[in-house]
Amino acid sequence: MQKLSGTFTVMVTPFAPDEQLDEKGFRENIDWYIDEGIHGVICLGSTGEFANLSIEERKSVIDITIDQVKGRVPVIAGTAANSTRETIEMTKYAKDAGADAALIVAPFYGLPTQEDLYEHYKSISENVSIPIMVYNNPGFSGVDMLPPLIERLAAFDNILYLKESTGDIKRVHELLRRCGDSIDVWCGWDDLAYEFFFLGCRGWVAPIANFMPKTAAELFTLVEKKEYEKAKALFFNMLPLLSYLEEGQLLAKVKEAMNMIGKAGGKPRRPFLPITGEQRGELRRMLSEVGLI
Repeated sequence: MQKLSGTFTVMVTPFAPDEQLDEKGFRENIDWYIDEGIHGVICLGSTGEFANLSIEERKSVIDITIDQVKGRVPVIAGTAANSTRETIEMTKYAKDAGADAALIVAPFYGLPTQEDLYEHYKSISENVSIPIMVYNNPGFSGVDMLPPLIERLAAFDNILYLKESTGDIKRVHELLRRCGDSIDVWCGWDDLAYEFFFLGCRGWVAPIANFMPKTAAELFTLVEKKEYEKAKALFFNMLPLLSYLEEGQLLAKVKEAMNMIGKAGGKPRRPFLPITGEQRGELRRMLSEVGLI
């Protein structure tokens, strides 16, 4: 089995004004990402608002993604839920639909212990034979999956990837020291992408690739080719936007950026609101500075 690598767009789920899925826009976005050279796509990540979609909607998004991609790039499907039972159900669905891997964030309510989390992922691994990307995002889930836990999970044959989203580069050092090649660490913190790649991490789950897919993919490619100075210059050009996204309201900012460049972003599903008029002015200025509008 060939391991996944590269920059993957963690796609927004575009909604029409009535908050229903904009399927036409979603399909057009997927084609554009692929045409721009993205290495893969992810549906139903945090940026895809999976927690605000019903089970039926999530299954529909997976089906549409697989159908539109048509094998041109790898597809990772977010399959997380708060219960182990529902996560297994969604992960089985993604596997049967044709996804190449499943992205699974820690249960995001109730503050599970490290042992709770171990048993959660162990059950998923044992019940579904699909490559799994463990997703550590304590800022969203409320619980930090510590390096000793990741080291234990890496022993499972199909737990192959970790999306690391603590924003602490020292955490990456510790994970690589402990786990070596037993699990591939992927960047889950946009304004540390260059450092992740330079350390040898194999991928980037990239919200910014919703509106800068070609540039985001190029950053990974340049580091792979050891063209470090070119990669650093490209990264610094992106850095104001990367840092802006990590300051908060990432979803609303990404969707508005897509709207501004003529792609299907739409508005977030409530309770999340669009950014303000003042924020839109700032975002427009930043997009203009990098030549997107």
